[in-house]
Amino acid sequence: MKTTRRTLRNGILFSMCMLALSPLASRAGGHGDAPLVKQDPQVDITGVYAFVGTRYDDPARKVLTVIASVRPLSEPGDGVVYERFADDALYSIHIAHPISGHTLMRYDFAFSDANPLSPPGLKNPNTALSYGVGTEIGPILAVGDARQNYTQTYTVTRVAQKTSTVIGSDLLTPPPNVGLRTTPLYNDPASGQAVSGAVAFTDLDTYTRTTVHSLPDGEAVFAGSREDGFFADMPGISDLLDPRIIDNNGNTGDGFGQDGNGVDGFKGYNVLVYAIQIPVDSLPSKPYTAVFADLATPLPATGLATGVGVYASVSRPRATVRPRGEDPVSFGSWITVSRMGNPLFNELLVPLSGKDDYNRSSPRDDSALAVYAENPEIAALINLLLGTDFVTAGRTDLAALYIPDLIRVDTTTPPVRLAGQIGFSRLGFLGGDTATDGAGRVKSSGWPNGRRLGDDVVDIALTALASGPAYSSVTLFGDNVAANDQVFHQVFPYAATPHAGPVNRKDP
Repeated sequence: MKTTRRTLRNGILFSMCMLALSPLASRAGGHGDAPLVKQDPQVDITGVYAFVGTRYDDPARKVLTVIASVRPLSEPGDGVVYERFADDALYSIHIAHPISGHTLMRYDFAFSDANPLSPPGLKNPNTALSYGVGTEIGPILAVGDARQNYTQTYTVTRVAQKTSTVIGSDLLTPPPNVGLRTTPLYNDPASGQAVSGAVAFTDLDTYTRTTVHSLPDGEAVFAGSREDGFFADMPGISDLLDPRIIDNNGNTGDGFGQDGNGVDGFKGYNVLVYAIQIPVDSLPSKPYTAVFADLATPLPATGLATGVGVYASVSRPRATVRPRGEDPVSFGSWITVSRMGNPLFNELLVPLSGKDDYNRSSPRDDSALAVYAENPEIAALINLLLGTDFVTAGRTDLAALYIPDLIRVDTTTPPVRLAGQIGFSRLGFLGGDTATDGAGRVKSSGWPNGRRLGDDVVDIALTALASGPAYSSVTLFGDNVAANDQVFHQVFPYAATPHAGPVNRKDP
């Protein structure tokens, strides 16, 4: 009987190998964040942030911080297992050529078993609880202590010039915010609400602070549960532009959708974050031309810059076999199933016919997608529904912004302002928040020159849509959601403390 099962399994593996090598498998092996990756939320990228700052433990060291988030709409109270990174996926951060989109450097995050049955991943397999019950019962007071039953770790590999180097291994992730009784150090002892907004590294909670890892070559990394930092009335936008997103109570002096009457559809949710700080002097910075890159000239202020392109991707093995009673077996090359650079490109500009193909490709192939930026469907919809006259064709300004779909960061500027600091504006240069590059050119401190947590990318994008391509006048246009529901930290990993399940609310 054992021989028969082994023969059957070997036959399945052989068949799957043949499938993996076939052209059909190459085409069907990948899937994306819409609609296919909607069925695979653990690898669905929700946001990418990239900006010039300082190293968390050395204010004199200039770094590029990149933060990628996955697992949209993660319910904080979704016990008893809670969210974990997929152990059969590769989570990557790409440093790319800002013109061609080719990857110059890559950092791969690979996570340990999501369902171990023994130490060190799991202390006690004979309980239903992942947290609060391990070899002891009680609150978790240190990452990996006797009360933290499940602990996920990860390895970081740097890939550059065809050379792969493991730069960190067995790195700890923090526990999720289970609640005041289980993870008390996240939360206010009176209300049970998550406490956020740390100004200094020492102000961070113990779980977060002890899972920021300094690596030997100068990078620093973090991975774990965080609050979802994206804020937008996406439900209202998707419902054929619900009037609440532009209702200004009769006052349009400050533009449309600027009075805060919208509803943040992401309020109260968490995400999984993987993040890195990279010394700027180790980056392969390149010259490029971008819109809004020389604000001394008329908008769209096309100008020169020097820096990098950034995007995130998640990949899965080409084939996985799931035999009954045994662990899954994966093999074959990694296939990209989700990627993201700029916010909103795939969500609002790429039609359903192209969304999955977007995630199967890479930025170096994005020239084929320029037609979606040049002829934005959303501009035509807004015109139809609201009676506006936004330009719907020939939008070379949007194509220059989105193609290839990378967040471009000028790495010659000083560290930019962060949310919560004096001078920060959610609208970047539209709100007077600028930075000067190494050649004296004035740029936005936020998106589209990088992207910070707190940047109101929906309002910036809609304002560009409403004002371009000539920008003879600037019309502020937004969704009436002007801030995140949680304050951000001002120190790495910057993303806010994850919400606690027992006290979480998602009211308007």
